[in-house]
Amino acid sequence: MQVILAQPRGFCAGVERAIEIVERALTKYGAPVYVRHEIVHNRHVVESLKAKGARFVDDLSDVPPGSITIFSAHGVAQDVEKDAKSRGLPVIDATCPLVSKVHIQGQRYVAQGHKVILIGHAGHPEVEGTMGQVPGGVTLIQTVEDVAALEFETHARLAYITQTTLSVDDTKAIIEALKERYPEIVGPETKDICYATQNRQQAVHDLAKLVDVILVVGAANSSNSNRLREIGEELGVKSYLIEDANGLDPEWLIGAKAVGVTAGASAPEQLVHEVIEALRNMSKVDLSVLPGVEESVRFRLPTELLDVVA
Repeated sequence: MQVILAQPRGFCAGVERAIEIVERALTKYGAPVYVRHEIVHNRHVVESLKAKGARFVDDLSDVPPGSITIFSAHGVAQDVEKDAKSRGLPVIDATCPLVSKVHIQGQRYVAQGHKVILIGHAGHPEVEGTMGQVPGGVTLIQTVEDVAALEFETHARLAYITQTTLSVDDTKAIIEALKERYPEIVGPETKDICYATQNRQQAVHDLAKLVDVILVVGAANSSNSNRLREIGEELGVKSYLIEDANGLDPEWLIGAKAVGVTAGASAPEQLVHEVIEALRNMSKVDLSVLPGVEESVRFRLPTELLDVVA
């Protein structure tokens, strides 16, 4: 069986930074430290950090007074920030800098007198955080059909921002529909789209030309992982999302001469290796890596953790 690994795949710089923040906080302050929601959308990452002393909570009311509190990579609403401050919780913010950039863009548009439209998935933690960071209310849309249902006047001062885990391709049709209906609408340049999302989706496009089946390693609640699987399907290749090697069904591979493997931005590389080993247990494997973008992006850690080695 030929097995081709996508390049790039797995952890992005925002995820690496968030995980390192938790690990360095544990080293500096000792266990436990409290993390609001999953630091990233991956059970294996969360369980690993739990074993080291991290405690994950859904609400700040579950954090004992004075305890180190970390906000996840997805970002939080201003109400959450104010709640933490009112309770005197020492906070370390692990929000991905690209998510923070979207918050700032939205706030800037409001300051300029625009009503803000957010393109994203309802219920996603990043979307909830962004909607809570932009004053005056945000209108959320998910599809081209949602654009037709908007009730703004044609010449209203409007601006759009997007969820970072959506690529240029994901948002293109919606943005075109917005511009057609509201010719004066403004929005960020395409270069502001999350580099990791774009790169991983392009890798699946390239992979789909070469394989019969695509395996995406990632969590069921990971937006970007689900999108990688969807893209494979849209390109006519049977594609499956698996949390780890235990989710692999040998029947998927019957008749497949080439299998592509990739991973969402919050999936550890170790899980990819375990999937490859599982494939080796089924067949002799000829392993190769697809040529692709070599990512070198790194994000600065919070100042209070720079003196600590995880």
